[in-house]
Amino acid sequence: MEDIRVALITLNSVCGKTEENLEKHIEWIKKAASDNVDVICFPELSLTGYSSKEIFTENAVTVPSEITDRLSEISKDKKITVLAGLAEKDSSGKRYASHLIFNSDGEITIYRKIHLAPPEKKLYEQGNDLSLFNIKDIKCGVQLCYDIHFPELTTAMTKGSAEIIFVPHASPRGTPDTKYQSWMRHLRARAFDNSIFIVACNQSGENGMGLSFSGVSVAIDPSGEVIDQRLDNSEGMLVVDLTKEIFEHVRGHEMRYFFPNRRPEIYNL
Repeated sequence: MEDIRVALITLNSVCGKTEENLEKHIEWIKKAASDNVDVICFPELSLTGYSSKEIFTENAVTVPSEITDRLSEISKDKKITVLAGLAEKDSSGKRYASHLIFNSDGEITIYRKIHLAPPEKKLYEQGNDLSLFNIKDIKCGVQLCYDIHFPELTTAMTKGSAEIIFVPHASPRGTPDTKYQSWMRHLRARAFDNSIFIVACNQSGENGMGLSFSGVSVAIDPSGEVIDQRLDNSEGMLVVDLTKEIFEHVRGHEMRYFFPNRRPEIYNL
């Protein structure tokens, strides 16, 4: 692993206001680029907004589209990797809760949410691909909100050599403090058990369709310790440096790096 600077964005994404949401993405990308950030991560469904109402899927976006073209262009122009979410509609009309990774070289990777929360199952198809990708020479993965509750998914990504997992959320209700305390139960466990970085961000404010989001961004190191957090339900940016030194401090210690000592051959009863 090498050092990498990450920006985590807490964003108010209003349903049905995709163009306005896109403009906010562009402004945050410019701000992050001026802070020498390597990758910027927006919350789940940050471009289209998040709702579990069926009417919401009318806002689903095809890939590529004018929206994705603009994000790809600014990613290349600012030499920054952009992670942004949307309700996606494929060529056959199927819809997915997707997160797009815009590489600064122009490549686009699509991660489609693998574990759908029960209210989401009437809206979307399940994804079936881990969709790992590289930033610099670092292997990374994405999990969307409900995904992170399933430890096997993080284990599978770690087996695929992932060193950082981005966890964009659209997690409504609660205060920033209660949301943060809830996240600490499982986000720290995923980082600690797999000796990887976990970085997460959430939507904020009112979505225009009856949901309110409490914000929160956090970065956790491979020992399960919090590097930094932003406990605020307003829009904002948390910039963190994920360093080779921290990563190797854990991975280089035989009593702190558990993953190589797994015995998967006996785990299937």
